[in-house]
Amino acid sequence: MPTHSETRHLPYSAQQMYDLVADVAQYPKFLPWCAAARIRSRKDIGDGAELMEADLVISFKVFRERFGSRVTLFPEPMKIDTEYLDGPFKYMKSNWSFESAEDGGCNVSFFVDFEFRNAVLQGIIGVVFNEAMHRIVRAFEQRAAELYG
Repeated sequence: MPTHSETRHLPYSAQQMYDLVADVAQYPKFLPWCAAARIRSRKDIGDGAELMEADLVISFKVFRERFGSRVTLFPEPMKIDTEYLDGPFKYMKSNWSFESAEDGGCNVSFFVDFEFRNAVLQGIIGVVFNEAMHRIVRAFEQRAAELYG
């Protein structure tokens, strides 16, 4: 599966954007195809970092799949790493980083790489992968505008 990587300059603080992405439980309110979210567990892993295990339910056309992931929150360097635990993927990983910009805004970098086990679903997603990733990033931008704009 192709990967997707992009960096966006936004007029919000790095802390605001970090907090928005770290709040996984709110994803169904604004992320396309995210039908539900559940936090399985959270624990402090030292140096302010936190390990969260979460389930997301993704609904796309006739497919509805739950998958689990391990999300590591690093508040000091403002990074968020996600690893796949279980569900419909062969593999999935993503990461976010948030860096303050001189103009008071921030630069948000996003990377994702995944592949579904289901060849039909993989084929459907493959056709619209880049547009889907852009829609997800735009959804975070729109949510930031609602919360902080």
